[in-house]
Amino acid sequence: MKNYRISVVQLNLNDTPEANLEKCLHWVRKAAKEGAEVVCLPELYSSHYFCQSEDTGNFALAEPQDGPSYQSFSRLAGELGVVVIVPFFEKRMSGIYHNSALIIDSDGKKAGLYRKMHIPDDPHYYEKFYFTPGDLGFMNTPTRKGNIGTLICWDQWYPEAARLTALKGADVLFYPTAIGWHPHEKEAFGERQYGAWMNVMKGHAVANGIYVAAANRIGLEKYLPGTAGIEFWGASFIAGPQGEILAQASHDREELLLAEVDLSLQEDVRQNWPFFRDRRIDAYGDLTQRSLRP
Repeated sequence: MKNYRISVVQLNLNDTPEANLEKCLHWVRKAAKEGAEVVCLPELYSSHYFCQSEDTGNFALAEPQDGPSYQSFSRLAGELGVVVIVPFFEKRMSGIYHNSALIIDSDGKKAGLYRKMHIPDDPHYYEKFYFTPGDLGFMNTPTRKGNIGTLICWDQWYPEAARLTALKGADVLFYPTAIGWHPHEKEAFGERQYGAWMNVMKGHAVANGIYVAAANRIGLEKYLPGTAGIEFWGASFIAGPQGEILAQASHDREELLLAEVDLSLQEDVRQNWPFFRDRRIDAYGDLTQRSLRP
């Protein structure tokens, strides 16, 4: 495998599925033109963040694996010769829906599918109403460009998810995400919330000697009367295998980030910080328990 260039796209997606699709196709083209070989879009790219409410009408936004998202991005990936990570609302069958990401290879064929494993249920993040927890596990997806690890949003708080994906052989952990502030909490807690997100994500990079790339939304999404909505904080970034920030976006602009995955650097970091070598795998069995207290 050789080095390759990755990109994350930060967008305002507070629009119709048709408009969001056209916008994202445009930005993937732009990324490819600037040299990207792997491009990642934000979580649930095709619609506003509908999980702010529990509304069965929103299930109409879901699509099958081979639906419009796959058809459109498959054609584009094959045309441009790039890998595209497409996070979408998957309808598996009537009554079973997932928060998923398609990994489409540079020949336009499906390389893999990841289904979000950790599903939150917080104020205005009512994802358990919509999404069945993923059942495909944590995975590395080999592509023509490199080995891709994909996790989604709430997965980003779990070191176990990052570790297992890295141990499968991924070069990069991509995190399509939709994370932001509740406007009424921002003044009191916003700086700490954003700081915690950056710290835990950089920690995944350091602990695993791996590249980490997060693609977030921007903008205030306020579509429910009487609520303040969610202000997505943007700040998408790409970090290197020692947690160094290689590229970072603003909090409030649509942007495209690019960085190179340097496999020789990753090898050097893992040789000098041999965390994988020194893991005490004989002592970690209790991690499969919900709690160690009776």
